[in-house]
Amino acid sequence: MRVLVVGSGGREHALAWSLSRSGSLTELHAAPGNPGISALAHCHPVRADDQSALVSLARELRIDLVVVGPEAPLVAGLADELRHRGVAVFGPSAAAARIEGSKSFAKEVMEAAGVPTAKTLPVARPPCVVKIDGLAAGKGVWVCRTRAELDEALPAAEALGQPFHVEELLEGPELSVFALCAGEDAVAFPPARDYKRIGDGNAGPNTGGMGSFSPLPDVPDGAADGIVELVHLPVLRELARRGSPFQGLLYAGLMQTGDGLRVIEFNCRFGDPETQSLLPRLESDLIPLLAGDLSQAPRVADRAAVTVVLAGAGYPERSDQGTPIEGVADAEATGALVLHAGTALHGGRLVTNGGRILNVVGVGATVAEARTAAYEAASRIDFAGMQFRKDIASG
Repeated sequence: MRVLVVGSGGREHALAWSLSRSGSLTELHAAPGNPGISALAHCHPVRADDQSALVSLARELRIDLVVVGPEAPLVAGLADELRHRGVAVFGPSAAAARIEGSKSFAKEVMEAAGVPTAKTLPVARPPCVVKIDGLAAGKGVWVCRTRAELDEALPAAEALGQPFHVEELLEGPELSVFALCAGEDAVAFPPARDYKRIGDGNAGPNTGGMGSFSPLPDVPDGAADGIVELVHLPVLRELARRGSPFQGLLYAGLMQTGDGLRVIEFNCRFGDPETQSLLPRLESDLIPLLAGDLSQAPRVADRAAVTVVLAGAGYPERSDQGTPIEGVADAEATGALVLHAGTALHGGRLVTNGGRILNVVGVGATVAEARTAAYEAASRIDFAGMQFRKDIASG
């Protein structure tokens, strides 16, 4: 199969890496891709938000399957446009992608489907959570335990210029469960856990994600099927009832509270950086799964993976461009997987080009082994201002 991956981050590099190992693959392309992806695929200078150019590229290359990484193109209707032009695509329609594109829509669907989630609050009063309704690259959430935090969050939310709401603050360990979906059918990946805050001990502002790992010590791989029954399938049935059947990956961000599992959010695509820790565990061929063959659940190896995100100095407030990066080859020589998230080539030299710059993935028989491998490899990489959490998968 000829496959086109849309996007340019670490998640897309992980998808390209996994797809490149498939026996079903004949050609791999990416738009726009990045320097890491270019070692695996033919990269084309087409932005992920340029629908007409992507459709033209897919038709020109006679692509058999387009795999859309980021959420924004899906919410904007890229999958609809591709399907309308006869191109197969892994990703939901714009109508179904509203499950991520609008928090209020997701709440409405969950209520109708009977899926447990946080209650919306009529008055902003701590403790609470302030959430932007639309897309915010993982940064539109403020956890407010004090009045001072709430007083900072409300103007910050208003400044983004879109609706927001306030909901109850749930407490407990978080986890992510991905389900490959086709209408009202779904099969699950194992649970994973990501780290959203910039600093150790979950300090500082939210980010797009600073690391992840799988498997989890408190939620076994086998629990994913039950979670999909509780959380994903009712939502799939409700979306189908509304005439918006979901095709693609439905990602549930969950919290284990004292009252049981609660949904924090739904996303309409592979999570970043959880994907980077899940795909190195995958033993199934990824292409049939993404092409809609859900006759078998994804097979995963009895091994662990830990992903450490290396970010630029100003992240998450600002991105970093043009800073030289050293040591990637040394890190890869340890056996770790180094995925490019925000890099570019200037004059043949690898430099920073984003907020989250690289994802370093260690694999081992246990989470502890994988963690050691990830941090050992990360220690070989250097660029001015590089920051990363030291506590990923530490407990």
